[in-house]
Amino acid sequence: MDVRELAIGTAYLSQTIVGTLGNFSLLYHYTILYFMGCRLRPTELILTHLFVANSMVLLSRGIPQTMVSFGWKGFFNDFACKLFTYTSKVGRGVSLASTCLLSIFQATTIRPRNSRWAELKGKTPKYIGPSIFMCWITQMLVNIIFPMFVISKWNNTNITSRKDFGYCTSVRHDKTRDSLYAALLFVPDVVCLGFMTLASGSMVFTLYRHKKQVRHIHRNTVSSSSSPESRATKTILLLVSTFVYFYTFSAIFHCYLALADKPNWWLVNTSALIHGCFPTVSPFLLTSRVSSVCRL
Repeated sequence: MDVRELAIGTAYLSQTIVGTLGNFSLLYHYTILYFMGCRLRPTELILTHLFVANSMVLLSRGIPQTMVSFGWKGFFNDFACKLFTYTSKVGRGVSLASTCLLSIFQATTIRPRNSRWAELKGKTPKYIGPSIFMCWITQMLVNIIFPMFVISKWNNTNITSRKDFGYCTSVRHDKTRDSLYAALLFVPDVVCLGFMTLASGSMVFTLYRHKKQVRHIHRNTVSSSSSPESRATKTILLLVSTFVYFYTFSAIFHCYLALADKPNWWLVNTSALIHGCFPTVSPFLLTSRVSSVCRL
């Protein structure tokens, strides 16, 4: 076995195991609370779906990439290739939408009750469930096109123009069509990132203004930094900034892969590893704010 294949396979395997265990542990925690009759908070409901989406991304990317790197290639027929690709795309889309929804919800939650957002603040929890449902349906419909253009790398069908993505290949189109297709898929991501940026800016502004207001209060008064809302907001800000950081790098690599005629080995594997960074890291960023208190 090639040394570089062994190294990249070990990296895929480590990322998949660590990330999946992290997401499954928190998902298990919330599932136990739910079956105990506890009522999940809106943020916990969003996080549950985020952990499911993260697990889908890690398993659908990590398992095939690891197996191919270790030389187990016979498993990947066309069906497996299409299934893993579709699952990965849906999981990535739901992860993006859930993180966006989480930041927007938290931005409205910490708004003062006397602000213009007071009315919306009371109604927001009602729309969390339908919003998450729409995220899943939208991503399942939007990404249905991906399996149509990917086949197994070891398929004997005579297609002269292919792009190699490790365990799968896609049919190569002309530059104009590929560019237009990449742009259309990129627009929803840009919209979600825009909402996340606005919501994060709003949270930072609210926290800063609140800190100035309590600065003149007696020192024995509990500061804003110790309030549950403040801690939750800072955690979500950390989560969103981490997502934007990794997503930016991932988007750059994906755009280059979409436009490249023959993506090289390093580009394909680096892109896949970066793609799995946020699903791996995010549960550990959120561990500190997981509550064991049951709300009946």
